[in-house]
Amino acid sequence: MPTSARLLLPLLALGFAPLAAAETHATIDPRIGQLLAELGKVRPISAVQLSPDGRKLAWVVQTQGKPAIEIAAADGSGARRLNPAGKPGTCSEGDLAWAPDSRHLAFLSDCGSSQAGVEGRQKDVYMADTAGRDAPRKLSSLRGYAHALQWSGDGKALGFLYVEGATRRASAVAAAKPAAGEVGVDGLEVQRVARLPADGGAVQLLTPADRYVYEFDWSPDGTRIAYVGAPAPGDNNWWVAKLFVQDARAGAASRVAVDPGSVAGPLRGLQIALPRWSPDGARIAFIGGLMSDQGATGGDIYAVPAAGGAPVDLTPAIRVTPAWLRWTGARSMLVSQVSNGQSQLADYAVDGDRATQRHVHFTLPAGIGDGSASMAVSLSRDNTRIAYVQSSYAAAPEVHAGMLGDAAPAAVTAINAALKPGWGKAESVEWEHEGFHVQGWLLYPADYDPNKTYPMIVSVHGGPASAVIPRWPGVGYGSVPFSALGYFVFMPNPRGSFGQGEKFVQANRKDFGHGDLRDILAGIDAIEKKLPVDDRRLGLTGWSYGGFMSMFVPTQTQRFRAVVAGAGIANWQSYYGQNLIDQWMIPFFGASVYDDPAVYAKSSAINFIKQVKAPTLVVVGDRDAECPAPQSFEFWHALRAQGVPTSLVVYPNEGHHFVDPAHQRDVLQRALNWFGKYLPASG
Repeated sequence: MPTSARLLLPLLALGFAPLAAAETHATIDPRIGQLLAELGKVRPISAVQLSPDGRKLAWVVQTQGKPAIEIAAADGSGARRLNPAGKPGTCSEGDLAWAPDSRHLAFLSDCGSSQAGVEGRQKDVYMADTAGRDAPRKLSSLRGYAHALQWSGDGKALGFLYVEGATRRASAVAAAKPAAGEVGVDGLEVQRVARLPADGGAVQLLTPADRYVYEFDWSPDGTRIAYVGAPAPGDNNWWVAKLFVQDARAGAASRVAVDPGSVAGPLRGLQIALPRWSPDGARIAFIGGLMSDQGATGGDIYAVPAAGGAPVDLTPAIRVTPAWLRWTGARSMLVSQVSNGQSQLADYAVDGDRATQRHVHFTLPAGIGDGSASMAVSLSRDNTRIAYVQSSYAAAPEVHAGMLGDAAPAAVTAINAALKPGWGKAESVEWEHEGFHVQGWLLYPADYDPNKTYPMIVSVHGGPASAVIPRWPGVGYGSVPFSALGYFVFMPNPRGSFGQGEKFVQANRKDFGHGDLRDILAGIDAIEKKLPVDDRRLGLTGWSYGGFMSMFVPTQTQRFRAVVAGAGIANWQSYYGQNLIDQWMIPFFGASVYDDPAVYAKSSAINFIKQVKAPTLVVVGDRDAECPAPQSFEFWHALRAQGVPTSLVVYPNEGHHFVDPAHQRDVLQRALNWFGKYLPASG
């Protein structure tokens, strides 16, 4: 869930010494160590890209401890390591983009760099001739953070997002910069669209110096760009971003194509993402809706004339959540969408001001994406072949590729094929509640015996505008490992989630922790009617919005006997004043805390803290830019004052998403131990 607070972070030093990496515990269940070791064996795959002619594949996979590029035929055969620009095993590579000629591959690499960068050494833009064996050629010498490489349609230039002089990765989930100087003014870092000639040379910054750009797209002829942007600071203003159009040259004037803050209709006050030009350059499609975070895209499909005009909702009242799209013709789109907790790929016919789903290619109980963006797929120029990374609770990540048809393509790699799940089977659970169809995922305990009763841990996802879709877990914090230790694990998609249409997403507005809690409790009841779940042994956990729910829910019901709250929010009123990313709150709460304090108060755990009885572990990063650490302090302090067993663990130099592997393992180990102590799987 969005938000960033830095003003109170120095207070952390008053109460806690830095956490030692992977601190030891007095008693460690040996099964936990074994489980963590197994989770650590997965090799992440990212940046899957199919060449425009559909004949080659490229992807990035963790190799010798570094992300490395591999190239293969479209069916995965003949896979080979791209000849690096430096010594193998010493370079970090990624962010791939095939040139229109399907022969040259652009990418980012820190090979040969001695200059410090955001994530180690400075990465520069390289280009490889994949038909030869020569070392890739360096096209640029950057001084900042670059990502999202994209070729112009004519192949004459590369565009990318660039933060010149960056000190951190451009993301609200990254560790926040320590507060210093005039807050909100000093040290602002602005992400802009940059252009680099195909044969190398000087980088041109195309967009204004005071406008932070989140996403962009080239027009088909390469003469214009469309982008989603807002004034700096970028972490704060994505929720009020506008769609701009300008010529693809430095200093060009820009024009506002869509301003959700002033537009009439269902888009007013909501968020926009994923601008995509139509093949004739006449229209720009995008996704608009109530979204919690930049990058967690979901909503309706809209279109606006590129020359100016009002945006139109092409998909009103649909019962799925589009998350990615690509025009496949002047009157057709391929759409990747969330449907009832599953990934779905569908064709849409575009007829004037309406886009109608005409054919579903496949629906998967698995997560898909190009490895850089969730739900995205890589598509050949003629729209006949696709590629993506797929994983589920049953299968670890692999590259899947093949013809676009009525069956999902098979895996063409065996990078993680040796890994087998150590947890129980998964099934979709569905129920009706208060006029909504609600869905969630249930993992059975490993070695399930229907003659026994089991505890169940309920895990609430972040967002709230997001969804649980089956994916293979890594060492980061997640709920799947609890199943391996003998728990049922229930992962609901209550109101506010993607997958049932925009009305379902917006049902959570001004009602955090109430309607969604009722949905979750109804789901628990449905499970207990058919499976041997011991209602006296229910646990609760979550991260971000799930962390908020883990703090708030025990103030509303005594049904949960142990809790782990990750990066949560205890007091929406104090949170509003602490954070530097308050723009997201108006769409969800309807007004600022100064105009309507009551709507914030009714969802604040701190106002009902005397009702909490469940032992609670609280964990957070000390530089969390979305759910600031002082919220965890406030909740922990209140629990201690009430005599509730509690523990607060603060992880140094971590943001909303932990990046230190030792910290990732430690937080999961602590959670497993916490439930093992207060909610044992046996007994």
